[in-house]
Amino acid sequence: MHAAIIFNHPYEGSYCNAVLKAVIKGLARAQCTTDLIHLDKEGFNPVMTADDLRAFKQRQPVDSQVIGYKKRLDQADHLIFIFPIWWELMPALTKGFIDKVIFPGVAYEYSAGGYRMLPLFKKIKSVTVITTMNTPGLLYRLVFGNAIRKAVITGTFWKMGYKNRKWINLSMVKSTSDKKRKQWLIQLEKRFSVLN
Repeated sequence: MHAAIIFNHPYEGSYCNAVLKAVIKGLARAQCTTDLIHLDKEGFNPVMTADDLRAFKQRQPVDSQVIGYKKRLDQADHLIFIFPIWWELMPALTKGFIDKVIFPGVAYEYSAGGYRMLPLFKKIKSVTVITTMNTPGLLYRLVFGNAIRKAVITGTFWKMGYKNRKWINLSMVKSTSDKKRKQWLIQLEKRFSVLN
């Protein structure tokens, strides 16, 4: 079993980094190998260029990092995203990863009629998105419309046909007690220690 983790947070002391460590620890307990795609450390360029858009039409990516990411994701049984929610959305590197890697000819193809997406990452059994934010969860849901659920869980991975999708959102991180933040990490480690 193999998990690919797409991680986006530039600050080593962030709670997202603590989440990443807990997830990796849990995966190790599950005897699951991991491939960490650390978008900040890998210097990923999130900008869609004219060449990228031309390649979109031809279903042939031209960005060497995207081509490398395709090879890495082809090996994954589980896909795990970890990122903070900033101004109610994902950071630019995560958005750019979705724009440039969840791409026709890389992550999916269209059905013969052109209306349905067919996933090309054939091994993937589950997609999990883990986010942190300082907004209260109820406010995020009622006022901001669960933007991450709509954009990533539904608008990207449901559309591509992945059935096992989960969003774990840790809200009000900044104002939450150290005790509760530690409990969240224990729960995450436990959750991923039984991934199969």
